[in-house]
Amino acid sequence: MNLGYFNYPMPVNEPVLNYSAGSAEKKRLKEVLAELKSSEIDVPMYIGSKEVRTNNKIAMRPPHEHKHVLGYFHAGEEKHVQQAIDAALAAKESWANMSWESRANIFLRAADLIATKYRPYMNGTTMLGQSKNVYQAEIDAACEIIDFLRFNVHFLSDIYRQQPISGAGMHNRMEYRPLEGFVLAVTPFNFTAIAGNLPTSAAMCGNVVVWKPANTEVYSAQMIMRVLKEAGLPDGVINLIYVDGPTVGKVCFNHKEFAGVHFTGSTGVFNNMWETIGKNMGMYRTYPRIVGETGGKDFVLAHKSADPDVVVTALLRGAFEYQGQKCSAASRAYIPSNMAEEVKKKLIAGVKSFNMGTVENFTNFINAVIDEKSFDNIKRYIDNAKKDDKAEIWVGGKCDKKEGYFVQPTVIEAKSPKYVTMCEEIFGPVLTVYVYPANNFEKALELVDTTSPYALTGAVIAQDRDAVELATARLRNCAGNFYINDKPTGAVVGQQPFGGARASGTNDKAGSILNLYRWLSARTIKETFNPPTDYRYPFLGEE
Repeated sequence: MNLGYFNYPMPVNEPVLNYSAGSAEKKRLKEVLAELKSSEIDVPMYIGSKEVRTNNKIAMRPPHEHKHVLGYFHAGEEKHVQQAIDAALAAKESWANMSWESRANIFLRAADLIATKYRPYMNGTTMLGQSKNVYQAEIDAACEIIDFLRFNVHFLSDIYRQQPISGAGMHNRMEYRPLEGFVLAVTPFNFTAIAGNLPTSAAMCGNVVVWKPANTEVYSAQMIMRVLKEAGLPDGVINLIYVDGPTVGKVCFNHKEFAGVHFTGSTGVFNNMWETIGKNMGMYRTYPRIVGETGGKDFVLAHKSADPDVVVTALLRGAFEYQGQKCSAASRAYIPSNMAEEVKKKLIAGVKSFNMGTVENFTNFINAVIDEKSFDNIKRYIDNAKKDDKAEIWVGGKCDKKEGYFVQPTVIEAKSPKYVTMCEEIFGPVLTVYVYPANNFEKALELVDTTSPYALTGAVIAQDRDAVELATARLRNCAGNFYINDKPTGAVVGQQPFGGARASGTNDKAGSILNLYRWLSARTIKETFNPPTDYRYPFLGEE
């Protein structure tokens, strides 16, 4: 029974705490980091009302201190995927029928729990499990996930208020139903906020979800699940499982009730998902929604009028924050010849000034890459560049995995604009620079557009307004998030809705109203108050 119309006004973005010396938040976070490291936790899968333990336990280790064990999670298998689907479908009717205000308030309570009681634990598990420094953890595991939850409630309330007009003698209304079946959420290691948003945005719309996180983010994912359960999320609405990707896909994509996938990860995996779903269309109850944010080869293009200090700062932050492990990280830069030497000198000095080490030392700007597989892949690109006469290492290039997976931030100058590290996604602290003739800006624009299959983020840096306008027009399809005189990272919910096209995904804009439409199925209802009782229209009469 609805007893009123409930409004959720536009929230404000969660303030970023600064963790300055002597601050209460810094003191509390250090206490929590010590607490988390002092014990090994046992992490079950959450399927319906059950905590499922398989005794196939996999260790969780800090990437920057891989000899330390944070705990173990219980890996599942094919039967657990089916159990998660069954639990989701069993919860579906009651969840879809729950009043909007009750559904909304679960997620608003979760946001408040993260903002207060769980803030140091969200940050602490992200710092230790994913090797993020305190600032990168704060803007991700606290602020962004809080913003996703609060803004999505507001956006969905806006959708529910969007209603058709009614003519005389009738009333028209629009219902925004959840999808028929279950939604699969597949989340990556690099952003705890993405891990929180992909399952909750679909669930908020009344859907039930099977959630498969990356193994390297389970330590923070289980903390999200604990918060959601404390906030009152009913059993079975979101089911958290730790099963390998191919097995999850085999079960979910062959199930009649599969209704959609919310994905962030590699382009190759997403393409395989799309192909499998397409081949299986005959078995589904409905056309599944396929929503994905995938790779990026994100650019910074400097014009000859740019301030070199602005360029250098955008590159140092955009390329190397969180070790370049952001889909949006600056990984290719086009620098005009008139400032190339100055930019080179300042980039080298900047990289050499970085402190690198564990997350518990808050003076470290750089931490470790996520795991050994990633370390080896990044090292291969760097080693090849060292031997290639088409490339020159300006700074960095040292790799050491004795204690943790540490890759020194590296800047490569490519002698050719199509050199491999200008084209391929590396997903690590590697920036490749190409120096172009200062008076050939239009050719540089063409290179930006044609070098990479991706179109996620990019930036132009210029003081010349004509150059800014030209780049904005010519690069219209090169980036779903385009920045002027800034780095190409750091999208904020409600301010810069995030997503790209081409090989970077479906551009359904996480952090905006657009994404939520994908998890709804509209029904139009017309009610006639005084229905006709004769089929004849007036035009049939001759006299």
